[in-house]
Amino acid sequence: MTGSTARPDFTAHPDFTAHPDLAVRTLGGSVLAASDESFAEKENLLNPWAPAFDAGTFGPKGQKYDGWETARRRPGPDGALGHDWALVRLGLPGLIHGVVIDTAWFRGNYPPHASVEACAMDGYPSPADLATAAWTEIVPRSALTGDTSHAFPVQADRLFTHVRLNMFPDGGIARLRVHGEVIPDPGHLTGLTVDLAALENGARVTGCSNGFYSSPDNMLFPGLARNQADGWETARRRDGANDWAVIRLAAPGTIALAEVDTTHLKFNAPAAFALTALDGGTETPLLPRTPLQPDTRHRFRLASPEVSHVRLDIYPDGGIARLRLLGALTPASEQVLKERHRALRAG
Repeated sequence: MTGSTARPDFTAHPDFTAHPDLAVRTLGGSVLAASDESFAEKENLLNPWAPAFDAGTFGPKGQKYDGWETARRRPGPDGALGHDWALVRLGLPGLIHGVVIDTAWFRGNYPPHASVEACAMDGYPSPADLATAAWTEIVPRSALTGDTSHAFPVQADRLFTHVRLNMFPDGGIARLRVHGEVIPDPGHLTGLTVDLAALENGARVTGCSNGFYSSPDNMLFPGLARNQADGWETARRRDGANDWAVIRLAAPGTIALAEVDTTHLKFNAPAAFALTALDGGTETPLLPRTPLQPDTRHRFRLASPEVSHVRLDIYPDGGIARLRLLGALTPASEQVLKERHRALRAG
């Protein structure tokens, strides 16, 4: 590896938004239910793109918003006004480090206050099941302003699977982001061949040479890349060096198959790549410098020692849509995952 010595650390960043959004739709998040969605659909809360707005786009329900908007509440017979809520299943369960409530484009119709609760339930609970869950307030009732992204750090040392967004009393919220650390269910990993580089299994990019166009964590997302922007892409190098990213695997294991995918990268794929196992100060080549083709899924069989971190070098620069490292956890890794999951579930 050559080039820049800068090593951005994406897992120890003081800003919690450096952690993945556990609720985003592209990672499997879903809005299961809401008290009301008269003006704009609840599903918009988890859209992966930035909120958009086009003035004067009126439909049968009024101005169209890229967010969730409820009807205006009126006091009931008992004089109570009540409040609106949306129930979200996280795409990836984990430790929540912070929440973003974004009222983008809602200027005269935003809620003055909001709060967030979280819970953990095994399996695939319905909204009715979740009504009986033990909910923990992770963001207390807090003031909001219009057309603003509000960031709320969260201190909670336990695993959560669902969150409930409450707004008081009504109005519109464009996006809900729930940033945190993925804690996979070890029952889905142990004794199987799994993708050790998958974000959903707990892998993360811990550093890279450049992330000018998009985050290197995108390489670890599930499914195929939707477009050119849905992977990792670096700026054009002019110094004769190469770009790289270091991936902390879901847990130490042995790799049997590597997949390097340049889908959609037709004119900006790297010319070649290499894979290297990292263990402290020791580097072990896994795949030597190997040519890549644009817009292609490449697969390579390999036999690796026990590996905890892998460096992907690309030559000289460009984009990678997805990186898959299929293999098996070691027995010791399986035990560590089980113990951590058990402790975080217990809270």
